[in-house]
Amino acid sequence: MIDYEQLLNERQLEAVRHEGGPLLVIAGAGSGKTRTIVFRLARLVEGGVDPERILLLTFTRKASAEMLSRAETLLGSSLRRAVGGTFHSFAFAQLRRLAALGQGPAGLTVIDKADAEDITRMAKEELGLGKGDKSFPKKSTLQEIISKSRNKELELPDLVGREAVHLLPYAEDMGKIAERYQKLKAGNGLLDYDDLLFELEKALTEHQEFRDRLRERFRQIMVDEYQDTNKVQARLVRLLAGEDGEVMAVGDDAQSIYAFRGADVANILGFPKIFPGAKVVRLERNYRSTQPILDVSNAILAEAKEKFDKRLYTERTEGETPRLIRTMSDVSQAGRVLERIRELRRTYPLHEIAVLFRAGYQSYPLELALTKAGLPFRKYGGVRFHEAAHVKDVLAFLRLVRNPGDALAWRRAAAHIKGVGEKTCGKIALESLQGDEKALTKRRRKTPQLDELFSELDAIRGLKDFQAKLSRVIGFYQPIMVQMFPDDYPRRQAGLEELAQIGAAYKDLDDFLADLVLDPEEGESHPEDELVLTTVHSAKGLEFSAVLLIDLVEERFPMKRALDRPDDMEEERRLMYVACTRAKDSLTMFAPECLWNRFKSMSEPARLSPFVRDVPYASLDVYRETIGGGLARESGRTPTIKPLAPPSADPDPGIEPGIQPAASPAIGQGNKDLGMCRHRIFGPGKIVAFLPPNKYQVNFPGFGLKVIIEDYLEML
Repeated sequence: MIDYEQLLNERQLEAVRHEGGPLLVIAGAGSGKTRTIVFRLARLVEGGVDPERILLLTFTRKASAEMLSRAETLLGSSLRRAVGGTFHSFAFAQLRRLAALGQGPAGLTVIDKADAEDITRMAKEELGLGKGDKSFPKKSTLQEIISKSRNKELELPDLVGREAVHLLPYAEDMGKIAERYQKLKAGNGLLDYDDLLFELEKALTEHQEFRDRLRERFRQIMVDEYQDTNKVQARLVRLLAGEDGEVMAVGDDAQSIYAFRGADVANILGFPKIFPGAKVVRLERNYRSTQPILDVSNAILAEAKEKFDKRLYTERTEGETPRLIRTMSDVSQAGRVLERIRELRRTYPLHEIAVLFRAGYQSYPLELALTKAGLPFRKYGGVRFHEAAHVKDVLAFLRLVRNPGDALAWRRAAAHIKGVGEKTCGKIALESLQGDEKALTKRRRKTPQLDELFSELDAIRGLKDFQAKLSRVIGFYQPIMVQMFPDDYPRRQAGLEELAQIGAAYKDLDDFLADLVLDPEEGESHPEDELVLTTVHSAKGLEFSAVLLIDLVEERFPMKRALDRPDDMEEERRLMYVACTRAKDSLTMFAPECLWNRFKSMSEPARLSPFVRDVPYASLDVYRETIGGGLARESGRTPTIKPLAPPSADPDPGIEPGIQPAASPAIGQGNKDLGMCRHRIFGPGKIVAFLPPNKYQVNFPGFGLKVIIEDYLEML
């Protein structure tokens, strides 16, 4: 017999022993979710339930296989007859049985992603759409949007309007292609991945005998990661469980972060209504993080609009206080992150340190800094900086500015010009090296686009300032990028902005190119020797001894598009919660005071992420980057959970959002060494008052009165 009382905590035991009705287990991060499922599987069988009557639905086959295997180890007997797998594999198996009885869908040939894209292309060609239009969405993009539309159960134009605004001009044509795609599948007896779920739902709804047979067989239904189910998956669970079936759903509404795939957090939030009388058990004891890290995570989650109330706690009550580091700008952020990594490396192996970010492009400056420092890293989610096609293209233009005889650079820079292939690029490079102006002039006259490229390169060479060169190259390349990557150029645009931000730290083209083409020497690579760089989405389910979160400012985390959509903001908050709860021992958050604006060639104030503003000030060790590049620890401020006043629309660098500075004394009182000073953003200003212990009130022409911390001012 298994000693459940000894091996489980009180709440886990409650979930494992539950009998007689629906059960919802809200499993907080690091609370032993899988352990609870495994022990419940064992408990059911030990209590006399035939394994054949158990259905375990997960999101990967690996997950179900692992759970069943662990339960078998506990029991010392086989669970081979229990059914475990993904929603899609279960649907396929049941539709096959139905087809054998002469019911259900006519065809059961399931196509993969590549086949689906080919049928989408056939539909497009049959309809004669997109002919000669290089900006028309590619087959992969068309298929992705068709699939998303079905999974989210949204009309295709509505989906495009929400998630791919740049493709709105093609929404009507895409709708026609989607309709034709469905007809081509049906006409050939084919089902795609999404069809499996909808066809099973249709079969369960239309064939009562089939539905009753499945309900009778699967008396115990268990669903893992219920917060990640989409609408049709939730309906399938309801159809399979029936009125009196025992269904156990396990998940965490606070970790529902896959809306872009169709996941609907309403499924888990609405479980008690869908299954009246359902018992709700909360797993709140965390086995991963220290309490100081959980305090920050709890504070972030506390402000969620719709949630199951829970508060994570742990017996690891002691630990390092999470840090908030306010860097002067996003330009300097990478250097401070690198310093913190080196500091943490004294305590933890490199692979136990992870840098997390909201979007893949946000790690570009750090990737460059790590490369220059010789620190190996592995990136998950998003393309590595030096591998991104649009980055390579911009660098190719810059290389040609420096060296017109670079044949490899010509191939990339002229890739968008019809008729200019590898052979021609080689000739252009040779003629440029030899200074054969006659041959080059003749070639330019033949191809107007090539002539335009030459003229642009000449103009860029004539610019003395490197920032001007970089800005003009990016401006010239942008319309080319839209032409070459019509499906996802908005995402690539963000990468170009990050490239411009990296360039802001350089004054010389040669230095810039040398650093960006420099890559660590290729050799044997071992994950245990590498730092982890990952998007928050890719970090789900993982844990690290030390976690660093970067770019915690508005428009980066949360993303800009989420600021005007309450549902999206709620998901961004959940992402932040997931990010923080990946940390076991150390959590460091970075928030730049300013963001580089390449269009204005200056930094602009950035607002601290609202999720960080929700954290009690007393729960964090706050540091600010000084003008000299060091870090100054802040102290002596009153901790608050809520801002004492709404953050200014134009926050002052040097003033912590959500923390009110002391009231300013009357002009002329408390003055100290009145005179002129300079701020790196607001420029020169007149000091009008000293505010003890370390602030000045300064009048900046064009900006008005600002209260600035002394470290951020240069006295003139």
